[in-house]
Amino acid sequence: MESPPPDRLALMRTLFETYRQRYLNRDLRLLDDFSDNFTGYTGCGDFLVHDLAQWQAITRTDFAQVPQPIHWEMLDLQLQDLAPDVVVAVAFFHIHLPLAARFLADETARLTLIFRCEAGVWKVAHSGISLPYQVGTAGDEVYPLQSLAERNQLLESEVAARTAELEEANRQLAALSQTDGLTHIANRRLFDTRLAEEWQRACRHAQPLTLAMVDVDYFKHYNDSYGHLAGDQALQALARLLAAHARRSGELAARYGGEEFALLLPGSSLKQAQAIGRDFLADLDALALPHAGIPLGILTASVGVASLVPGPDNTPAMLIEQADAALYRAKQRGRHRVEAGAA
Repeated sequence: MESPPPDRLALMRTLFETYRQRYLNRDLRLLDDFSDNFTGYTGCGDFLVHDLAQWQAITRTDFAQVPQPIHWEMLDLQLQDLAPDVVVAVAFFHIHLPLAARFLADETARLTLIFRCEAGVWKVAHSGISLPYQVGTAGDEVYPLQSLAERNQLLESEVAARTAELEEANRQLAALSQTDGLTHIANRRLFDTRLAEEWQRACRHAQPLTLAMVDVDYFKHYNDSYGHLAGDQALQALARLLAAHARRSGELAARYGGEEFALLLPGSSLKQAQAIGRDFLADLDALALPHAGIPLGILTASVGVASLVPGPDNTPAMLIEQADAALYRAKQRGRHRVEAGAA
């Protein structure tokens, strides 16, 4: 296409720029720039306007809806000289409204303006703008702000719901990763974590940290006699009893491995831990799970307890070693008893 002469090109640019500045600055002088034989359509309207007064009313509504100046981020502009009295401007741009939400700022709006010289005065004979939203009609709105706000609110609600679902799923995964699959109490991983945490807390406050290790007596014999399903059920019952003795803040019942369990008792003395161990064994006796072939004829367990005040000369591993040593003594001295490590 042959370029128009410089003065003609300057005229076309002036026509478009005058329209653009008056529209963006919400300048009511724009109302006088439209032709008496005007046609046009709005960005979210579903009808063709072919009456000047109607278009002027729409423009006033536009300015009233967004009274502050707006900004077009120009992407492309094509000017066409169709006839001595007709020129066309086609513009692509992003619309930046003076609003916190970026309803239109990331989308490309398209505007076609037809200017016609009428009795020596250039007028806007046609204006057509399209906005990239399938939001239907917007009632009296020129920009579909209400529809877009509702859509934005819906999207925010959906994002919030999905975020909550994801957080809940993560919580469940975290719980599963820290829970023993058979007994549904804390697993070894959580026990190790909590032991380290409680050790540091006890160290800061110079308080004792006490641990009870529990092991089922003759458990291999029990499995061989009654089957692994019964063995699993016995471990589940024992875990429930042990968890019932972890009553205070910070206390934790955990499956340590196989038929061995741990009861973490922050702040308890060695004597208190021994009493808790005896109460647990009494509860297990009361449960009276049959175990033929051993002296009492019911399922029993042994308990070893140890207590340390954390300091530079000891570690969490030493607490476990002392509790394990006490548990070994309980086994050696006849089982079904509580033994304590050195005070």
